[in-house]
Amino acid sequence: MRIAIFETEEWERSACARLGADHSLTCTSEPLNPDTVARYAEAEIVSPFVYSQLTAAVLSRLPALRLVATRSTGYDHIDLAYCRSRGITVSNVPDYGDSTVAEHVFALLLAISRRLIDAVERTRRGGFTQSGLRGFDLRGRMLGVVGTGRIGRRVIAIAKGFGMQVVAFDLRPDPEAAERTGFRYADFKDVLSTADVVTLHVPASGQTESLISDREFGLMKPGAVLINTARGNVVDASALVRALAEGRIAAAGLDVLPQEPLIREEAQIFRSDVPADEYDLKVLVANHVLLRFPNVVVTPHNAYNTDGAVGRIIETTLENIESFARNVPRNVVAGS
Repeated sequence: MRIAIFETEEWERSACARLGADHSLTCTSEPLNPDTVARYAEAEIVSPFVYSQLTAAVLSRLPALRLVATRSTGYDHIDLAYCRSRGITVSNVPDYGDSTVAEHVFALLLAISRRLIDAVERTRRGGFTQSGLRGFDLRGRMLGVVGTGRIGRRVIAIAKGFGMQVVAFDLRPDPEAAERTGFRYADFKDVLSTADVVTLHVPASGQTESLISDREFGLMKPGAVLINTARGNVVDASALVRALAEGRIAAAGLDVLPQEPLIREEAQIFRSDVPADEYDLKVLVANHVLLRFPNVVVTPHNAYNTDGAVGRIIETTLENIESFARNVPRNVVAGS
């Protein structure tokens, strides 16, 4: 089969080399998008990462395509409806970094609670005063967890180690996990109104887009902290700017922002072939404002990025491709 693997680093190309024994393999550092798709028109299998854009327009230019093996858990960068309509199988990596992402939640939270960014920058400038650097304890604080899948449950386990109380919301509660780990479920409004820290662990979907907006910020406790390592569009960026500017919440820790590909390459919005409905200038401006708030810590979609996690991602992806080639597809999210 003709396989094209996108957004690869050198070590990934070495790992993928085993596919070359039985297939025609191309590895490239570029993403799959309207600018690059013509070079891979004969591909039967493509493996993108999250910054590729597998829209219907892009997928339609891959007439031989049979499998999309995304190197991610989320698949909101892929038009699943188009894939289903054309019989294209889509597989993902469902389990690679539960602990990895959960630990990053607390990296963001500790950076906020102990004012680590300010403290490090001050000492690097030669300042050793403690003025303005007083933080707050996590022990005894209420953590609100929205989404109790694998990552959410791992976050809860770590929170219990810090001595935090935990209240959680999920459309499909797991009472056994709650009893085993020592947290309680509540409805969404109660989680927002009682939590000192709210952390989000839901997938990107129509149901979760702008899940946290003006109304939800209005329900949160004054002085609350928001952590988002899920997907950028789960939080209304403009509403978050307003909540921070008006002092309705104290701080935010973000590993994801809406419209991340355009933040990376903002010149794209001036291209004539990019429809206006694919971007929102107001959101882009809100993102830049968030980057400059002193009480906001932003990391570049890096929560997954450890040696162990990325190794598991590539290994699962290769297994997905090899299994599909043997007509036994695995980790399927769309198709047969």
